[in-house]
Amino acid sequence: MSITVKEGDLIAVHYEGSLEDGTIFDSSIPRKQPLEFTAGAGQMIPGFDHAVLGMTLGEKKTITLPPAMAYGDVDPNRFIEVPRQDLPPDLHPEVGDQLALNTPDGRQFPVRVTEVSATSILLDANHDLAGKTLIFKIALVSINKENAADLLPDW
Repeated sequence: MSITVKEGDLIAVHYEGSLEDGTIFDSSIPRKQPLEFTAGAGQMIPGFDHAVLGMTLGEKKTITLPPAMAYGDVDPNRFIEVPRQDLPPDLHPEVGDQLALNTPDGRQFPVRVTEVSATSILLDANHDLAGKTLIFKIALVSINKENAADLLPDW
């Protein structure tokens, strides 16, 4: 009988995330440390969390997640126009720059500059991967600290 992942299990996976064009945006392999999380606890994007349920120790799989199961669609309400007069005088933003905005309670969240004009800048507060289909290779290497023999997959 093989061990399978169920909700609440502490698991570790090696993974590689790529876009449809093959661009790899993240991978645990170069770090040589698997990603550890509690299955079904909402710590991961929904499609990834769902995909590991039922996997067996040592199993490898590839999944394709539409935006709704990953970081969602691009939300037009998450674009923020900021008048240049509200920017610090020493800030000279360019399209593509990453900035951080402060919330009223002192937390910061990342934004990306998408437009720059003489009077304002447009910031995108959507996740960088919003609106994108994501492809993940997943290798289950541990369930509740019981390890598979091959800890580094060779995709």
